[in-house]
Amino acid sequence: MEVIFLGTGTSQGIPIIGSEHPVCLSENPKDKRLRVSVLISWNEHNILIDCGPDFRQQMLANDVKHLDGIFYTHEHNDHTAGLDDIRPFFFRQGDIPVYAHKRVLKALRKRFDYIFASENKYPGAPGVIEHEIHNKPFNFKGLTVTPINFMHNRLQVFGFRIEDFAYLTDLKSIEDEEVEKLQDLKVLVVNALRIEAHHSHFNLEEALEFIERVKPETAYLTHISHMLGFHDEVEANLPEGVHLAYDNLKIKI
Repeated sequence: MEVIFLGTGTSQGIPIIGSEHPVCLSENPKDKRLRVSVLISWNEHNILIDCGPDFRQQMLANDVKHLDGIFYTHEHNDHTAGLDDIRPFFFRQGDIPVYAHKRVLKALRKRFDYIFASENKYPGAPGVIEHEIHNKPFNFKGLTVTPINFMHNRLQVFGFRIEDFAYLTDLKSIEDEEVEKLQDLKVLVVNALRIEAHHSHFNLEEALEFIERVKPETAYLTHISHMLGFHDEVEANLPEGVHLAYDNLKIKI
């Protein structure tokens, strides 16, 4: 299994438009972050987790030619705004399967009604196949996918465990029974927004405490804002086995 970090930034990305913050002005490519998303590949299958506003750019940068499914964590703009850009995949493959909580599917239908329309559909619009997911494991192309339920302030979000890999973003609080689903991981990905506390995201301290609780073999931090600091400086001070993810990083599991 290969995982590509398509984007590792927070909702505005880095650099932020017009910002004079030193991290936004950095020339280090690892300090330039698109909105969060990962692509998971195995046996010529591709799963996309979240389809944000940078989706088109991310697909071109990584020469992705097909998608077997899109898994959605939740309905916020930085995780969903790129859905219209599945059109090239649709024209080659037909309807693209999307997997999401019932509430998220409802939000997508409202925002992208022309994609989900069953009658009088615009000829150039892409199509999707809806799959409602619940807080229980399901099979996808021979892999076991286990949703991980947690809270993003007051909003329910799904993370996903796929075999020995787990991806959790926009996490602020989680129940013990959900943490139990994360035992014996090879790789854990979790959000670490900044140094200071935040009402709906882990800060760095909370993310590191969570990693210590789960004890994966290796952990990567994502959904990073400019306020976390320069990539190289933060990376140099992380505990052993914990790394800052960066855009276009590829790992094998």
